[in-house]
Amino acid sequence: MATSTPVNIPSKMKAWVYGQYGKPEDVLKLESEVDVPDVNDNQVLIKVVAASLNPVDFKRMYGEFKATDSPPPTVAGYDVAGVVVRVGSKVKEFKVGDEVYGDVHEHALNPKGCGTLAEYTAAEEKVLALKPKNLSFAEAASLPLAVETAYEGLESARLSACESVLVLGGAGGVGTFTIQLSKHVFGASKVAATCSAGKLELLKTLGADLAIDYKSNKYEDLPEKFDVVYDTVGEADRGIKALKEGGRVVTIVGGQSVVPPAFVFVVTSTGSVLTTLKPLIEEKKLKPVMDPKSPFPFSHTIEAFSHLQCGRATGKVVIYPIP
Repeated sequence: MATSTPVNIPSKMKAWVYGQYGKPEDVLKLESEVDVPDVNDNQVLIKVVAASLNPVDFKRMYGEFKATDSPPPTVAGYDVAGVVVRVGSKVKEFKVGDEVYGDVHEHALNPKGCGTLAEYTAAEEKVLALKPKNLSFAEAASLPLAVETAYEGLESARLSACESVLVLGGAGGVGTFTIQLSKHVFGASKVAATCSAGKLELLKTLGADLAIDYKSNKYEDLPEKFDVVYDTVGEADRGIKALKEGGRVVTIVGGQSVVPPAFVFVVTSTGSVLTTLKPLIEEKKLKPVMDPKSPFPFSHTIEAFSHLQCGRATGKVVIYPIP
């Protein structure tokens, strides 16, 4: 049961909804009479200002993990930045008017039906954090799932100071944060990352000591080997060949053959990671990277999905403003 609030909240909203699994361009529809979600005791209702897209969004839409998914119809979207307009009776950390951000689905492969590509969304208190003051809503929306995946993945790989790391897919949403976190949080002795030729300088500005053009270099043939390989592109088998003895490969890409010392990592959304990283964000040691075509307006969400699916997006694809 939610506490009372003076904010005028409508009963219906606009939202991007799909009623069956398939490609975004085939199944995703902008509807204008969707029920504004109720909130339970430990949730807040957020007026969405910005959202961002992730590969898990279209993989979910394809039905790749429908065995654990909530059944359609589904409001799409994981990442949100917005303003709290209603709080549940047991919520302690947030109040009406707070600017917050987060990944609203605690378990990535077991998401709920209420997503973030909508005017309003409901989220548990524990998956949210206060938005850093130096970030716009669009910038904040680009962080949660990707930065949490990068941080928790590096933790699960037990990357420690004085170890080296190779990031496969360094210019993507997770990759750009993995480079920065490896350097500025985990204290890696050397950070290498792969990307296409046009993005090599970007990776160096993010903290990569070695940026590798994957089209003209086979990273597994380099004489230098690494303690940790962080795979965001689905090349765990090749990553193993780039390891030092005792090294490990963490991959976030399912559907490939993964054998030790490689393992698959799936993120758990928690606002505590965002809170931990807030000082680094406010000190500009951890920076959002938005794709040059971003932000896409709310009405162009299907075009935004098409851009993300092409595999050439840099950093994050953001939807803003959301009416």
